[in-house]
Amino acid sequence: MKGTHGRAPLRTLEHLIEEHDLQGKRVLVRVDFNVPLEEGEDGLQVADDTRIRAALPTIDRLQAAGATLVLVSHLGRPKGAPEERYRMGPVARRLGELLGQEVRYLKTDGPASPEQQRYVESAPSGSITLLENSRFDARETANDIEMARTLASYADFYVNDAFGAAHRAHATTEAVARLLPSAAGGLMSGELEALSKLTNDPARPFVVVLGGAKVSDKLGVIESLLDQADAIIIGGAMAYTFELANGGRVGGSLVEPDLVDTAKRILETAQERGVQLLLPADSLCAQELEADAETQVFPSNDIPDGWAGYDVGPQATEEFSALLEGARTVFWNGPLGVFETPPFHTGTTAVATVVAGLDAYTVVGGGDSIAALAATGLQDDIDHVSTGGGASLEFVEGVDLPGVKALEAD
Repeated sequence: MKGTHGRAPLRTLEHLIEEHDLQGKRVLVRVDFNVPLEEGEDGLQVADDTRIRAALPTIDRLQAAGATLVLVSHLGRPKGAPEERYRMGPVARRLGELLGQEVRYLKTDGPASPEQQRYVESAPSGSITLLENSRFDARETANDIEMARTLASYADFYVNDAFGAAHRAHATTEAVARLLPSAAGGLMSGELEALSKLTNDPARPFVVVLGGAKVSDKLGVIESLLDQADAIIIGGAMAYTFELANGGRVGGSLVEPDLVDTAKRILETAQERGVQLLLPADSLCAQELEADAETQVFPSNDIPDGWAGYDVGPQATEEFSALLEGARTVFWNGPLGVFETPPFHTGTTAVATVVAGLDAYTVVGGGDSIAALAATGLQDDIDHVSTGGGASLEFVEGVDLPGVKALEAD
């Protein structure tokens, strides 16, 4: 039942530095600076610099080797053209503050535009330049080879340190890697090593906690984990689609009616394979999603009309915690309730506290899961907090990530 994923070795940053003299050479680095921005005294500023900090070790290592750096990242979801709210200027400022040096940035129409090309050409030796948002160019998401050729012209080598974007076959993650001598950055390598412990003979029992809104977002990983995990805990709104599949009533809770048959099949498969699939016994419900709304606890399979489940209830929290207490490996992706709106954060906070205290190998992935974990202040008690939500799910599912595949050693 419990399989492993065989993967080819990667060309790493250390291999690149050992095999090539980077002194005076230019390195194009794909980073993941897709960070939240907020209004500050001087305009937009970075609200959470976690992803920027995660890239610092690779940047420092390349600078120590004498390289001149050209960094590229996407930010937000612009529609293939410049949008002021998604410019990389605030990110460049914050990176410069963290590094204690200037990070060159020029407001342009995109990372491969003529003015961007001229700006890169003028970069002094040893400098760091942050290109404009890669998604200002519609060719990025099309994995366009011509855009990749322009980016490749900026450098002698390419390093991908953006695990969070590794599941996308884009010009900055896949095409350009095939045009230059390439390597995985330290963050990328660390993510792959940490996540491989979930797929290659994990310590057992292996318990998975999956939350979030939609079954459709987690369908592939659920089906894959039925061959790997010993138990799967389902929380968040996605649990109500499973409750419907079991014949329950869920009131006004969020469901995906077209996936009820799929959920039923998953429940049957779990039973056939001896995998415990645990749904929340009860739910904290309200008639509207408001912090001051009246709340009531109902069985998750018997929620009255006019009420909706927004968090797991006290019995579910107790049962989830008891199952986790015996785990030796835990993978958690997705909050168990609408944790941004108290009091619907209680279940997620309780489970985060349990996971953080386990004598087990623990991995948390996904932006919402990380935000929920950060709210508890328990990040340092987790063995690995993944910077890639979708990428970590697809890796655990066994999918070949295009941005990783392009870095495999010949």
